[in-house]
Amino acid sequence: MIRRTSHCRRPGCSTRNDKLPWPFDPSRGQWSEFRCLPEHLKLGVHLRRKRVRIPLVLAALWAIVWFALPFAVPLPEDLLKHPDASPVLLDRHGEPITRLTLPDFTRRQPVALDDLPPDFIACTLAAEDKRFFSHGGFDFLAASRATRDLLSRGRVVSGASTITQQLVKISRPPVKRALTTKVSELIGARRLEMTWSKQEILTAYLNRLDYGNLRRGPKEAARFYFQKPLSDLSLAECALLAGLPQAPSRLNPLKRPDSAIVRQNVVLGRLAEQSIYDASRISSALTEPLNLRPLIEHEAAPWLAEKVPAALAGSDVRTTLDLKLQQQVESIVTEELNALRGSNLHHAAVVVIDNASGEILALVSSGNWNDPRGGQINGALAPRSPGSTLKPFTYLLSFQNGGKFPGSILADIPTRFRTLEGLNLPENYDRTYRGPVSIRTALACSLNVPAIRELNELGGPQPLHRLLTELGLTTLGDKPEQYGLGLTIGNAPVRLLELTNAYATLARGGLQLPASLFPHEPILPHRVFGESEAWLIADILSDPDARAPSFGRRGPLELPFRCAVKTGTSSDFHDNWCLGFTREFTVGVWAGNFDQTPLKGLSGVAGAGPIFHRAMLATHAGTTPKWQDMPEAIARIDVDPRTGHRVNPGTAGARSEFSLATHLPLYASSSDYSNDGLAWLDSSFSEWFQSIHNHRKGDFAIATERPALEALRILAPADGTTCLLDSELPSGGKKLRLATNLPSAVVWSSPTLQLEAGSPEPLAVLIPGTHLLIATDSRNGLVRQVTIHVEEL
Repeated sequence: MIRRTSHCRRPGCSTRNDKLPWPFDPSRGQWSEFRCLPEHLKLGVHLRRKRVRIPLVLAALWAIVWFALPFAVPLPEDLLKHPDASPVLLDRHGEPITRLTLPDFTRRQPVALDDLPPDFIACTLAAEDKRFFSHGGFDFLAASRATRDLLSRGRVVSGASTITQQLVKISRPPVKRALTTKVSELIGARRLEMTWSKQEILTAYLNRLDYGNLRRGPKEAARFYFQKPLSDLSLAECALLAGLPQAPSRLNPLKRPDSAIVRQNVVLGRLAEQSIYDASRISSALTEPLNLRPLIEHEAAPWLAEKVPAALAGSDVRTTLDLKLQQQVESIVTEELNALRGSNLHHAAVVVIDNASGEILALVSSGNWNDPRGGQINGALAPRSPGSTLKPFTYLLSFQNGGKFPGSILADIPTRFRTLEGLNLPENYDRTYRGPVSIRTALACSLNVPAIRELNELGGPQPLHRLLTELGLTTLGDKPEQYGLGLTIGNAPVRLLELTNAYATLARGGLQLPASLFPHEPILPHRVFGESEAWLIADILSDPDARAPSFGRRGPLELPFRCAVKTGTSSDFHDNWCLGFTREFTVGVWAGNFDQTPLKGLSGVAGAGPIFHRAMLATHAGTTPKWQDMPEAIARIDVDPRTGHRVNPGTAGARSEFSLATHLPLYASSSDYSNDGLAWLDSSFSEWFQSIHNHRKGDFAIATERPALEALRILAPADGTTCLLDSELPSGGKKLRLATNLPSAVVWSSPTLQLEAGSPEPLAVLIPGTHLLIATDSRNGLVRQVTIHVEEL
């Protein structure tokens, strides 16, 4: 029996094995004899073990790289969300107005795989990845071919990226190409292949592909290049589109059709090689002419994209616009501008507002969005000089604060006013003066001098500035003094949209609503001025006979239904305006040039007027416009048009007029007339009376010829008085007695203070501030005024 030992039994060998006992041999009933192997046998055993181990290690590494490593690399964030569609702006009826661009300025309409025609899928796979459905994200055959071509030709002949790899690439921000980038894309492709279906990968890929001309996805590409649904494309058209993503700029079919056709033929050739279609169909597609119909985006309201609130971006947005009306008004503006090119008129803007809701139904920004001279400026929002369009609000203040009515007589005579630049002598549009005129005539004929004199009588620009600001005109600033009395004739910049909405407030009888472009919850209107005062202004502006002396009849300001209209022309003919309203709608028009070049003698009637006329007709198409109901607080009276005083019905020469029932004018008296029936005028009319402009000498006489009348004097308060409000005084010191030497013949008014009836003259209810008190002699129209200052004690 061999004894167990750790020494080799081979003669001359001293090798030891101290780690394991030698195995027991049961057949021999003894421990096996330890003998070390010869050196050549040791090497053989080692090699056999290594041949087994290396493939196992490589296989394990490959499994880790191919199946496990991809899960350690996150997918691009863009792949985790559905590709955005270009939002569509809709009109009030749900009709599409325009398709907005995405943040990268492209347009896209995502499409589902089920909606992709088989021809297009086949063309795309032939162009990009013919073994897409058989590889796992990496095409070894394509990679081998690309490597062989690179080594044999010394340059890149064809790529080997699969659709899955390309999807990962286009879903990441652009980076510099490097080997690490390719590896990263391969790993990402593997993860996609293990977590997404082939259908999901192909759909995501197609919806992100760039087809050139800022179009992404095949659906948008088919719409742009062929104006067809994707399902209606022929095989040749599918092949053309499928080839574009390889190099969208180089293969742009609009600029390089030959290059696009070469690529198209390559795609069709690959289809032929794959025997997907019979030869006759491939041959027919190869001979089919390229029939591009590029979509020219004639978008309505191109300015609209800039006005979409951030909260609504990214989804379809409904607006208040009426697409049909918007397109009609755009066409009207284009046609009228073309007709007036000879007058150097190049731009116009229009706003149409629904009075009941304040919603904007149409808005034209310039007339030609592509005009390099400022066509993309929004004329509805650009501050411009409004001309005479602010005059209605001056006279509204006269009705509201001055106790006057449309028949009140104003002086249209040469008048000098002190301004910051010195004395100023304003003129009318035609540089003539008309002497005594009613407010109706002064406003309807847009006379400058009476409006300036009236604003001066109201206390200066402050009351008008305050009213315009409350109406939503945001461009006036907070210093009315910088405009002076010129504010009423338009020396302050305003925006068409804001001014049109101010006119809509007139149409609503003094109720203000914000002009809105996007639907919102109903808003309660805010009252800015009285309904009756607004009705009187609307009645004047809708009186064609009153405006006839200046504008004639049957012109663009007259419509087949009753409509209030006011025009405006800025100094030096830079701006034309025409605004007006019915009970239902308000339309505002501006015409001019954004580069500030003047129009060639074009007034608001001839420039903006025709656009207004046609836009108003289009707005009321299919409706029966109704005029406003007369408020109960309006009284109809007969007046002498020479004096503005009331007369009995049936009096010769009397004219029917409207007035606030609470501020009826005084009855005419014998002191108003000379012995031969002429109406007296005070001496301020003398210059006009002797001028060539006076065509009414048979109606008037100057007061120097009349019996002497005691001159009006204000007895209390004195001019410049400072009043202190003291809570210990009766009524807190808020009641101030007003007194003149002619209490029975005087009419008191104030643009800023409330007046209460008193005996024999009224009381002013004081509030802190500077106020104007006006006393008017009803016998001859002479006016005296004082300024007082009220302070808290």
